[in-house]
Formats: sequence, structure tokens, C-alpha cells
Amino acid sequence: MRVSVSWLREYVDLPDLPAADLERALVDLGIEVESIVDLSTTVTGQLVVGEVLEIEELTGFKKPIRFCRVNVGAANGTGEPQEIVCGARNFAPGDRVVVILPGGVLPGGFAIGARKTYGRNSHGMICSTKELGLGDDHSGILVLPEHVAAKPGDDARPVVGLDDIVVEVEITPDRGYQMSLRGLARELAHALGVGFQDPGRVPATPGTAPPAYPVEVRDPVGCDRFAARMVRGVDPTAQTPQWMQRRLTVAGIRSISLPVDITNYVMLELGQPMHAFDADRLAGPLVVRRAVPGEKLTTLDGVTRALAPEDMVICDAGLSNPVAGDGDGVPISLAAVMGGETSEVLPSTVNVLFEAAHWDPAMVGRTARRHKLFSEAAKRWERGVDPALPLVALDRAVALLTEHAGGTAGDEVLDIDHVVARTPVTLPVDLPGRRVGVAYPPARVVALLEQVGCTVARGTDRLAEDPGEVGVAAGDADVLSVTPPTWRPDLTDPADLVEEVVRLDGYDKVPSLLPTAPPGRGLTWQQRRNRAVSRALAERGYVEVLAHPFVATDLADQFALPADDPRRQAVRVANPLSDEEPLLRTTLLGPLLGIVRRNLGRGLRDLALYEIGVVFQPRPGAGSPPAMGVDRRPTDAEFAAADAVVPHQPRHVAVVLTGDIEPAGWWGAGRPATWADAVEAGRDVLAAAGVPADRIEVRAAEYAPWHPGRCAQLLVDGTVVGHAGELHPAVLATLELPRRTSAMELDLDALPAAPVLPAPGVSGFPPALIDVALVVDEAVPAQDVQRALTEGAGELLEAVRLFDVYASEQLGAGRKSLAYKLTFRAPDRTLTVEEAVAARDAAVARATERVGATLRGA
Repeated sequence: MRVSVSWLREYVDLPDLPAADLERALVDLGIEVESIVDLSTTVTGQLVVGEVLEIEELTGFKKPIRFCRVNVGAANGTGEPQEIVCGARNFAPGDRVVVILPGGVLPGGFAIGARKTYGRNSHGMICSTKELGLGDDHSGILVLPEHVAAKPGDDARPVVGLDDIVVEVEITPDRGYQMSLRGLARELAHALGVGFQDPGRVPATPGTAPPAYPVEVRDPVGCDRFAARMVRGVDPTAQTPQWMQRRLTVAGIRSISLPVDITNYVMLELGQPMHAFDADRLAGPLVVRRAVPGEKLTTLDGVTRALAPEDMVICDAGLSNPVAGDGDGVPISLAAVMGGETSEVLPSTVNVLFEAAHWDPAMVGRTARRHKLFSEAAKRWERGVDPALPLVALDRAVALLTEHAGGTAGDEVLDIDHVVARTPVTLPVDLPGRRVGVAYPPARVVALLEQVGCTVARGTDRLAEDPGEVGVAAGDADVLSVTPPTWRPDLTDPADLVEEVVRLDGYDKVPSLLPTAPPGRGLTWQQRRNRAVSRALAERGYVEVLAHPFVATDLADQFALPADDPRRQAVRVANPLSDEEPLLRTTLLGPLLGIVRRNLGRGLRDLALYEIGVVFQPRPGAGSPPAMGVDRRPTDAEFAAADAVVPHQPRHVAVVLTGDIEPAGWWGAGRPATWADAVEAGRDVLAAAGVPADRIEVRAAEYAPWHPGRCAQLLVDGTVVGHAGELHPAVLATLELPRRTSAMELDLDALPAAPVLPAPGVSGFPPALIDVALVVDEAVPAQDVQRALTEGAGELLEAVRLFDVYASEQLGAGRKSLAYKLTFRAPDRTLTVEEAVAARDAAVARATERVGATLRGA
């Protein structure tokens, strides 16, 4: 939010203080200061008021050019009129304008000099609002109004507002009241101990029995207050005054028309968003209700939006709505977010209906995110707006409109008020001291809370004692009943009040003493395992990504999961970031494949990605968690009850491969990633997790979303812990991914702890290397063959590795050849050829017995 210091001075008695001191005061209050800019430094050199004496129209050029003689007083050192060439046509002789003389520099580093142009000498420039950095209007130069008291040669900076200081602050989401001049002025008054004039606490015209306009509010939860007032007969040609335009421009809001500018001005001033309707474009009473599925609304930005049942809308009951029904009206405004095209104020509007309401912050926040429409009004509503402001805002808007555009304010005031009174918060007076470690006297606690605007009811007479008294005895501690002000919806718990006491008293007074950290025990074995897995995948060329855990409701259908698949049972987020992805993932593959698709769209073709993260498995019938406050630590029973409701969250690891896993180059052809690489990634994960190879088994399987004929299940001790292989072609087509894309997903939490293994013996004797090629049935898993070889070879076998798979007509239909490298070694001697061959023959015999293998060529 950007505001000028001169505007702030209208509400707070700011002393003349350096910009650094002003910034420090805001920072001490917990307000992040983005920048403080002295506008007088944005234009250097002589910027003066000039009076146009003569204008000569130059002809013979592609565009109209004017040669002007301008009186700039003694600013040019001679007193003679300044000759300036200008292309604007919105001024005449006798007008006063803003002139920058040679040697000056405009915002953006635009240096001004004397030069010959269009056949004439031009000394300086007559400036527009945009050239001065005061707005976006570049259609003509800035002509000073008649009431401005300035003569030729005077410094133009104070005349046009370039003598001001602009402060830009970043407001935290819990302090919506600071998104207004009213809120920032109050904060500065607290910080500097100066006077504050609250523009929101002034008498306002109360509601009347006859309404300003007939309105029906059907949902008092979504809209608990709705106020309106009419102004008739305004001058449609009235312009927004320059001072208001400048303030809106500084705040980053474009000037549109006087009625609309007034609503924006009041929003900045008080923090109350408003809307202006053209009353003549309303066909009937207004109805405030929730939207009906199928309804649409074209908002002021020209976008037609499909409305959701949670959206609040303001409808014109005089228009027939075939979607909602008779009497429901047609939506003309997306409540609290943006108005509609059919009721906006036009250049011909003469009767204006001002609306000021109070909307449910949660509803507004979800509506703004759903429609991706983060208007200035929506930003304030979702952070909280004072429900006591509507009538004050109406009076302010009506006064400004009648002052600058004439018209007659209606005596009728509509005020539908369903606002619930604030609930008092019980606060032990010594709680701030106990929580923070600073001795706050009871009287000081009360004074600071009252300074915030709270109403404090004392529980005992102890507070009347010496203001310097520090704390009270634990047995008779005072208890305060604190009612927060209407503009502070964030104050709901004792902890919030403690924070306010600490903030206003000064964060710098809080001692920075950290408790002694208890001795740690290092990483748990699960943490070490996760790091080992991550490191192993990274070393093999995989790139780690971190995906959002949110998925769409149709992901299970995209993956073609069976109807009884437990992965279809997903947890729905109560307040999702996006309505398109309201569920928590039950598999890592959904978000991970989305990242793959995004990278493919950016031109990458060869991808090997992995993620380690949790999935969320709901607990059907678990019920609701117990309500737990922040005033105390929950009991063990409450923790247990809450944990019983929280979804089970096992940690998974997943990889996705597409394109070439080995790139092609001058060294030779590349190799595309296949299902075998995904299976090997699963083996790498299990090896990094410390699972012995003899406890791992890989079998063919059918499991969505993998291809039925190219899917393997990974088992540890006979328990399935994951799947790997090539994804189903239909899934790849639905997700628009390349053919042959492969993936692996494995449940890390299902793996046993790595056993403590003895250090391997190292033999100093040479190995005996023997290759065997066995022919088996095509359906026999290679791992079954390897297991049989290992059992049969006995203790002399040091290693066995599959290095070739071959099939041909010579082997016969349904047969394949598996070639293994066998390494034999004895720890105490050099093996003889006879011993090595005997061990090999025993291995082959066991393979023949177990899987029907025969030696190839035998």
C-alpha cells in the first residue's frame, strides 16, 4: 500500500521527522516498509509555473505542432518569455502550466535541454501529468486550475504535489485495518505518542424506516450488514478534483470517473470498500444471495465468469433469471470483489446509488481465488473490515459527490444490520509478562490495550495500586475482560492480546535469550535412509523436484484406477488454494507427472525426475478432531484424539523417466529410457535403504496406472512395497505425455530398518570367472533363475550378474536365454579349475531343478 505523508497528516499530528525515523517507527510496529520516496527528488532542476502568452500554429508537419511563448518570471534569469515547442493542444493563451527549464531531469532520467526542432528553438518543455510521474494521463499537458494560487516563476513542486513524501508498506494478512489511512495513522499515533483524529468514529446519518432503495439480504452470514444511500441529479460532466486524482495515483489506482473515484478514495481513507451503481440502470429491487450453479456474470473487466454456489452476488430482481428462478433476479455484481457491466456508472449517470456493506472474509477470499480476481476491495475484505464503517463511509462518499458534482442527497438511508457483537476475551493481567519475560505492570497492560481500542473491564481493584508495581501474586492474579474494537477482527485469543501489548510496548525490550538446546541424538534411521535414497538417485542422474501435494478430483479417472482402489479415497482440503485441485494426493505420480508435462512444454525432452514426499490416506469414520485453543498445551488425550483423525501420511519416493536416459553424440547412439530403467531405479532405492539383495524380489504385475504387460511389483520379505514400469498408453495420452514414459513409486515407510551387517571378508586370492547361458521359459522371472544359481553354487559364489537376455527362433517359441557372470573365490586359497567348474555345475543343476533351465548349446 502506498500513501503520501501529507494525507496522513490529516489524521495524525506527525512531527517533522526524517524519513529514516518514520521508517523506524513503522518497523517497530511490525509493519514492513518497502520504500520511502521524497517526490521532490524525482525531478531535478528548475520546475516552475508558467503562463502561456502566445501560441503559433506550425504547419507542414505530420502532426500539429505549436510554438509557444511562456512567461516563467525570473526563473530563466532574464525575465523574457521562454520559447517552447509543444505538440499538445489542450491549453490556450492565459493558461498556467508546469514548465521544466533546460538542465532539468524528469523521472526516468529524461534530461531536458535547449535545441532546435521543427525549425524553431525550444528552451525547455511544458509537462504532462505522466511526464511528471504523477499519473498515466499523457493525452495533454497539465493545466493548473484557476483556484491554484501560483504566479509565473514559482516553484511548481508544491503546486502539483511533488513536495510530498510517499510511503509504501507491505501489510501482513492478519492486519487488514492497516490497509487504510485510518489504520496507518492510528499506528503512527501509537508509535510516536501524538494525537490521532479517527475519521471512522464520527457521527453518521442513521438508517431510516423508508430505505434508500429496496434491498433483500437472504444470507446474513455471508453479508451481515448492507447499507445504501442515493444521490440524485449529479452533474455527469463533473471531473475528479486534481488533489483526489493525485492521491489515487500515488496509491496506484487509476482515475475513472468522479463517483467511482470517490468510492476508491473512501476505501483508501477509511478502509471500507464501496460500490457505486447507476440507479437508472436498475430495473427492480436488489437481492443479496448466494449464486446458483449455471449463473454467469460479466464483471467490469469485461470477463464473463461462471459463478459458484459459494459466491455472493447482488442481483437485480427486476430482471428475469431463467437459471435461478422468479424473484431471484440477475447478478449485477460479484459481491465484495468486482461490480458488473450492466450497472456500472457511465459518463451519462445522474443518479448514483452508493453501497457499503460488510461481507464474510472467508467467502471473499475463496471467491477471489476461484475467479483469480484479486481486486483492492477483495484484498481488504479477506483481511477483515470494520463492520461499523458502512454508514460513516456513505456519509463521506455522499458529501464528496455533492460537493464536486452537485446533486441532492436522499434523506433515506438503508441499513440492514445483522452484525454480531464481539465476544470478550479473558486475559490474566500477568500473562504478557509470563509469556514474554518482560515485567509489564498491570496498569501498563490495561493502558496499552485501551490504546489499541479495546474495552477493558477490571476483575479486581488491584489495578488501582501503584502503576510501578510489577506483576501480582499467582494466587490473586487479576483477570481482565477485554472486548476488542470492531476494526480488529484478528484479536480473538489471549495470545493476540499479549502480542499487542508486546508490540506497542516495544519489541526491542524483549530479551533475546534463547533456552539451552537439549543434546541431540543425531538423525533417526528413517532420516538417514531418506537422505541415502535421495543421494543415490541424484548420483544416478535424477533431478529432485518438490511438487504441491494438491490434485484434481478427476486424477483417479485419468489414471484409470479401479473403483475399489484405495487411492480413490482422497482427503478434501477445507479451504483449497485452487478449486481445480481440492484433494490431497494419494500417490506422488499425479503432481510429478504434471511437472514432467510442464518441463516438456518448455522444450526439455530428456527427463529423469524424482521426489520424496508424503501421501495422504484418509481414515474413514474417524470423525472430527477436538477443538483445541491456544491458551494452553493440549492434553495427551486431546493429542491422541486429534492424531486419530489426521490422515495416515506415509513417505513415498517416485521417479519418472522420458526421452533418452543415455544421450547420443559423437561417441555413439543414445539409449531411450524404458521400463527396465524404472525397475532398476526401484532396486537402487532399496539398495540405498540398506535392504539386502536376498530379501528383494521383483515380479510381473498389473497395477494402474502402469502398462499391464510392462509393470513390476517390488517386494521385500514377500510384502509389496512399490511398483515400477512403463505407464499405460491411455494414461499417457490423457496427460499428453510421450509414449514409453516410465515411472516407479515405492513406500519408504514400508521398508524395514537396515540390518547390522558384519564387515565383508576380503580375500587376497584371485577369483574364478565363469559365464553361463541358461534357456528358460519366457514367463520365468530372471530373479528366480538368479536365486536358484545362488543357492546351488554354495559359499564359493561371490557375485552373480545378469548381463544378456536373448530370444530367437532357434531357441523355440516362448523361450529365452539368460546369460549370467558368476564370480567364485575362496577366502583361504586359490580355487582350482575343478572346484570352480563343480560349483558352476551345482548352480546350473539347481536352476534346472527349480525353473527347468537348460544350458544353452547343450
